[in-house]
Amino acid sequence: MHPLLHTKDNVACKDLMIALDQCHMRGFLWKSMGMCNDAKEELSACLRAERWKTQSFNRSGVADKKDKIRQAWKEVDENS
Repeated sequence: MHPLLHTKDNVACKDLMIALDQCHMRGFLWKSMGMCNDAKEELSACLRAERWKTQSFNRSGVADKKDKIRQAWKEVDENS
C-alpha cells in the first residue's frame, strides 16, 4: 500500500503519479498483466525517498526537545 498520492507532501513525485494514473487508465487487462509494475515501483521508490526526508527532518529536532524536557524536569526535581 502507498500513502495518499495527491498531497502537498508528494509534489516531487507528481510526474510519476501521473504516469501511473495514465497506465491504470489503459484498462483492467493492462493493469492485471503487470504492465504498470515499473511505474508503480518507481513511484514507490520516490515516495519512500520523500518519506525518508520528512522523517529525517522530524528526527532532527527531537533531540533538542528531549534535552529541554530533561532539563526542565531536572530543575523541578532539584527545587522539590
